[in-house]
Amino acid sequence: MKKKLFTILKYTFFLALGFFLVWWQFDKMTTLQKSQFFESLKNANYWLILPIVIMAILSHISRAVRWKILIEPMGYKPSTANTFYSVMSGYLANTFLPRVGEILKCSLLSRYEKIPLNKLIGTILIERLFDFTCYLVLIVVTILIQIKHVSAFVKDKFAQIANKNRGFPLGLKLAIVVLVIIVLIIILRWVFKKYAHHRYIISIKGFHIGFREGLNSIRYLKNRGWFLAHTLFIWTLYLMQIYIGFSALSATAHLGITEACSVLSLATLAMIVSPGGIGAFPLAVQEVLLIYNVDNISFGWLIWGVSTAIIIVIGLFSFLLLIYKNKKLNEAKPADIV
Repeated sequence: MKKKLFTILKYTFFLALGFFLVWWQFDKMTTLQKSQFFESLKNANYWLILPIVIMAILSHISRAVRWKILIEPMGYKPSTANTFYSVMSGYLANTFLPRVGEILKCSLLSRYEKIPLNKLIGTILIERLFDFTCYLVLIVVTILIQIKHVSAFVKDKFAQIANKNRGFPLGLKLAIVVLVIIVLIIILRWVFKKYAHHRYIISIKGFHIGFREGLNSIRYLKNRGWFLAHTLFIWTLYLMQIYIGFSALSATAHLGITEACSVLSLATLAMIVSPGGIGAFPLAVQEVLLIYNVDNISFGWLIWGVSTAIIIVIGLFSFLLLIYKNKKLNEAKPADIV
């Protein structure tokens, strides 16, 4: 009876948490932002929202499979379900605290699949390196295919950066950062050599070895073709969500794939700037659309709302399913997940 009551209370708590997270997101929005968001939902073509939802979910599944491919060379074969649940739980955390989700998803998969945490963190860095490369390629392609439209925009942004750094040159900032890093490396090497037998140093070295093995997983990747295919598939789906999304609103229906490249380039950066891209994402999209003489913020709020809703709903259910699916292990080790 007690066990059944505890289960009911547990799932009631997580259901309440889901409603709280939705409220928390909207509470951070201004009155104008809320008005624009609901206006975009009111005027949207929902038949075109459905394929966007499907593509978003497929991109998350593909990202989970890609991570699994990267883990397997280390001798571990996590289930696709656990990997997907961990990825979505991480996205849920990132919606409110940027970068925390990366550690959370590694912690969850480490617990339920018995994979060392340091090795998983190493694979995440490899993933981010490939994603960053794709992002740079996207920016270059965007500039090349529509140089007339975006060249002035890019020059203006670089001019703004230059003006901000007039009092303290950017080159000097970089030199100071490099110098600090070199000094830290020298100090750390001395500490590790002098106190090599200290238990904390031994623990850190153990973490470093596993971390390095995670980084080296790309060298021993058996399915490199599939890994690259999933990477291309993920970014193609990101682009197509925006391209199809244009047709969902009359104000943006005339825009095409080149404009979608521009939106994705700046919108990706906006997702990094603020938790879940709240506020920053719609404004970034609006700024890009102004290049094409489209003064509309509703599209940005529409895409942000759809993607955020998917992450909150599926992320919350993924976390619950991860606990339920591995409840025997969870009962055996009732320690904190993170």
